[in-house]
Amino acid sequence: MFALRQYLLLLLTAMLWGGGFVGQKLGMDYVSPFTFNFFRTLIGALFLLPVIMIASRIRIKGGSAIRKSSRSDLIKGSIAVGACLIAADTFQQYGLKYTDVHKASFITAMYVVLVPVLGLFIGQKNRARIWIAVAISAAGLGFLTLRGNSLSMEPGDAMELVCALLFAVHVQVIDYWVRKVDGVLLSFGQFIVASALGLVLALISGPDSFESIRAAFPAILYCGIASNGIAYTLQIVGQRGVNPAGASIILSLESAFGALAGVLFLGELITKEALMGCALMFTATMIAVIPGRKRRSAAGGAAEQKKEG
Repeated sequence: MFALRQYLLLLLTAMLWGGGFVGQKLGMDYVSPFTFNFFRTLIGALFLLPVIMIASRIRIKGGSAIRKSSRSDLIKGSIAVGACLIAADTFQQYGLKYTDVHKASFITAMYVVLVPVLGLFIGQKNRARIWIAVAISAAGLGFLTLRGNSLSMEPGDAMELVCALLFAVHVQVIDYWVRKVDGVLLSFGQFIVASALGLVLALISGPDSFESIRAAFPAILYCGIASNGIAYTLQIVGQRGVNPAGASIILSLESAFGALAGVLFLGELITKEALMGCALMFTATMIAVIPGRKRRSAAGGAAEQKKEG
């Protein structure tokens, strides 16, 4: 019964993340990506404040649920992770202006495959199944960008691909810093840094009008509270006492929920080629997250802690 409850919490997390793609798409009708990301990450940080306060009072074996962290490491880690987050979110937001939600959700999910590929450059070893997943995801990307009888990657698709690469970098950076500082504090710090950078970029590019922000605020509120705040908290609670491999598989359903939300709420039409591409990329994701017999790498574990948008 306990395991079932935990898996249901993780399923809800994936649903909230998937629904966030619709909120991001709708928000882009009114405000710039920088403004959207500023408010979204700021709201996520504010939501985490009571979570941190409550967790700091929970005692686990003589200590608190919040691990003690060096202030210097927390600041440096927050800057590094937050910079990666705002970069990835920016490409994701711009990409959603020029591509459909169902395509964006599956292309973004490629970060699961790209994480171990990037790991090669820092000495992490991969199994053969990872290269199989890479090949399948490449084929899926081809089907998603198929126009008639020719391949044609639109600007939005290319931006989402860069977003996936940046999220893979984000995961590797998290993997490094989460060893040094508490994960919840690091998440809070990254939201603060990302919102600050988003504000600076929004002011440089030209602030949006109050009317535009008000029109986009329901979408911003959903992404800030549901996708960032609630979903992250549910992930922390849901993964407690659950096999990490099973958790990562359920969380990777974010892409499927994102595609479904695009069809249901935005009336998107999925071609047969795009549907085949989604199926291939989903298969690649499943292959990538299912562990082998040996102990998984730290980066693979960090991939399960990632969020979007």
